[in-house]
Amino acid sequence: MFSQLLTPALALLFTTNSLAFPSPNLNLPRSALTAAQILQISPGSSSCTGATHPTECRTASQAVNAINYAFQTYGITTPGEQAAVISTMAFESGDFKYQKHYFPSPNPGQGTRNMQSAEFNLKYAQSITALSSQISTAEAAGGDGVLDLLIANDDYDFGSAAWFITTQCSQSVRQQLQEGNAQGWGGYLECIGTTVTSDRTAYYTRATTTLGVNGGN
Repeated sequence: MFSQLLTPALALLFTTNSLAFPSPNLNLPRSALTAAQILQISPGSSSCTGATHPTECRTASQAVNAINYAFQTYGITTPGEQAAVISTMAFESGDFKYQKHYFPSPNPGQGTRNMQSAEFNLKYAQSITALSSQISTAEAAGGDGVLDLLIANDDYDFGSAAWFITTQCSQSVRQQLQEGNAQGWGGYLECIGTTVTSDRTAYYTRATTTLGVNGGN
């Protein structure tokens, strides 16, 4: 559903009261994540030099505010869930180099930082009140119409994975991720329509270590 390598199954700031998001949860159990932490999880996000699609690329320093905003907006406050979401975005977007699905071949409508399918991008866009007047036209245009609405705004672009886990994954999967166990990671990957692989898990392991999930897993 998300992977650049698999057949898919499946934002500049706006104020939260303009979005159909849950109320922000500002009572995070830790201070906001830093660019240095994002870089530890996604080592390739230090620079956009040489990026194939440079306008799509974001460095860790450019991405961190939107990631923190997404976690506050959707109430993702536990390190275990944050680790899963960040590692998925970093893996799927090639260290934040891509907003659209290119590999192994382009798939119109699939993208955002977690490489959601067009189906879920439409559902996600429909949840954002600020986009409501534009969705019908974008959907009628086909192709990347809806996706382009989302990736034009870093908060929306980096918010898709947080939206997905809170609206599409079960509470039991989220609870297991919060506990930092292997069942939680496997269950989360099943929820997003993919499977455990060594390269994907490498990002997750760096994330759990960086964020101190169960002592760094």
